[in-house]
Amino acid sequence: MNERRVHYFDNNATTRIAPEVFEAMRPFLTDLWGNASSGYRFGKQVASHMDAARAKVAALLNADPREIVFTSCGTESSNAALHSALLTQPGRRHVVTTAVEHSANMNFGAWLQRRGHEVAFLPVEPDGSLDLHRLEQAITPETAVVSVMWANNETGVLQPVEEIAAICHSRGALFHTDAVQVAGKLPMDVRAVDCDFLSLSAHKLHAPKGIGALYVKSGVKFQPYLIGGRQENGRRAGTENVPYIVGFGRAAELALATLPDKLTRIRALRDRMEQGILATVPDSIRNGPKEPRLPNTSNIAFEGVEAEAVLALLDLEGICASSGSACTTGSIHPSHVLTAMGVNPVRARGSVRFSLGHYNTAEDVDFLLAKLPSIIAKLRAVAANTPAPAKEQAAEHASEAVGV
Repeated sequence: MNERRVHYFDNNATTRIAPEVFEAMRPFLTDLWGNASSGYRFGKQVASHMDAARAKVAALLNADPREIVFTSCGTESSNAALHSALLTQPGRRHVVTTAVEHSANMNFGAWLQRRGHEVAFLPVEPDGSLDLHRLEQAITPETAVVSVMWANNETGVLQPVEEIAAICHSRGALFHTDAVQVAGKLPMDVRAVDCDFLSLSAHKLHAPKGIGALYVKSGVKFQPYLIGGRQENGRRAGTENVPYIVGFGRAAELALATLPDKLTRIRALRDRMEQGILATVPDSIRNGPKEPRLPNTSNIAFEGVEAEAVLALLDLEGICASSGSACTTGSIHPSHVLTAMGVNPVRARGSVRFSLGHYNTAEDVDFLLAKLPSIIAKLRAVAANTPAPAKEQAAEHASEAVGV
């Protein structure tokens, strides 16, 4: 029996492993399974492949391979960057970030506050952009590090990281950027950006979950987050995850090769999808600006419905999307990103993120556009007949009414 095709619009959450990546990893799960830190040839030949992968990830950023530290994920990379910035500058206990960061930053910042550090979560403008004058004012002589994500995972909004880095350095602070969503979608050059730290996660660019990287600019002091052996040149203890590192390297190589596709075909698909939704679904609106943003991301608010009900009915049709970050799925609260942009809670709870990737086709977009308008209409009809005291449970009623 053939399985129903999945129409996947949640590439900002995770991506399918590319066949080329899987094949690159295979030998290191079967034949070349030695420990890369071993002194004998069987281990050293594995280490040579890890070095090659490091060079490929560095090339994606125009970095030196020696500036790449492999980690377990983007969260570890971001935590490690902030942790190091504070420990290497013990006289500075102030961190500046924004109110629209990934939970890796938001929750780590809250953890720092509970331990006596001062953390400024800067507000953003209604279009999701950061007021650079406000940023400059927020940096004090006590600021150890500023952390601003390059591209927002929910809206795709891009921040001017080159200008932010210049402001930070003019005020004597280090700069970290979460670039997890940018890799493979836009050109990246750490020399041009001049950041001190940059976080990556391999599963956002068609490699496995469980492997990430932290760029640490040459000359920047670094205190390891994980303490133990001398792996990663003493910057990250723990036996190296060689198969996944090799996969990450191959994925980085493919990302560079397919970048024109993201900037043309995927952007065109995204625009056709977005324009089709706004034209066929009344009272729908894009959250955030048309530009500048990632070429694959669209966040749409649907008035009068709950996003979770929309997603449940899309799922019945084999369509995958999300209401925001996968790391906050299940939260009863509206998106903190949309809230920080001034979107009212009702509209925020009715917002759905669609994020395309390398394997999306025009047929996927056509299928979504054929199914979504009737789903929204059905949910609105159910909500209109729901008694006012039960409006907060409209998503549950709507799902039951159509047999979810």
